[in-house]
Amino acid sequence: MPEKRSVVVAGGGRVGFNTVRLLDDLGHDCTVVETDPDRCDAVADDFVATVIEGDATDPGTLEQAGVTDADVVAGLTGATGSNLAVCLLARELNPAVRTVARIERTNGEHYGRFVDATVFPERAGARVAADEILGADVTTLSHVTGDLDILHVRVAEGAPAAGKTLAEVRLPAGSVVVSDETGDVVARPETVLTPGERYVVAVEPAVAGEVMNLLRG
Repeated sequence: MPEKRSVVVAGGGRVGFNTVRLLDDLGHDCTVVETDPDRCDAVADDFVATVIEGDATDPGTLEQAGVTDADVVAGLTGATGSNLAVCLLARELNPAVRTVARIERTNGEHYGRFVDATVFPERAGARVAADEILGADVTTLSHVTGDLDILHVRVAEGAPAAGKTLAEVRLPAGSVVVSDETGDVVARPETVLTPGERYVVAVEPAVAGEVMNLLRG
């Protein structure tokens, strides 16, 4: 799939809205399908996605959202059944599309026959709640980074930074490669960005697109 991806998200509530905000920061094109007019207005006012008011389980609505040309379809409503229906319908309309469904339970392994990936947002919320309960001495990474993105990025063949050392790559201010390809050693100027290997990268949202261009092309 191309690095700049076309993403259709079913659900413009808390999870869907915040997801498209992050995707927009990373330079991707998003379309949100939502039944609630007020939620549609909220997403539209934030200028992070194209918004279609309608039912994403309707084939016509999904086609209007561009599912036949989309790289990814994500069902992120509060109902697991609706999310699975959206993903299954998307596969029928576009067999090459990647599908992601929000689920309502921690164990989503048995959904693997129907979707490419599942997400359970409440798990992340529980981690943040535990951080607050325990106080500042014990925190999860997702809690302490705020708007800072911690990414696990695979360097693409032919990317501008591929095969170069960090000393040779002009990363923008507001970004840093944290680990080598093994994840065992902190990255150094002599660390080589090997194509096909993954690296932990910390990046501010404002420069995320530039960093992705360097590492992914």
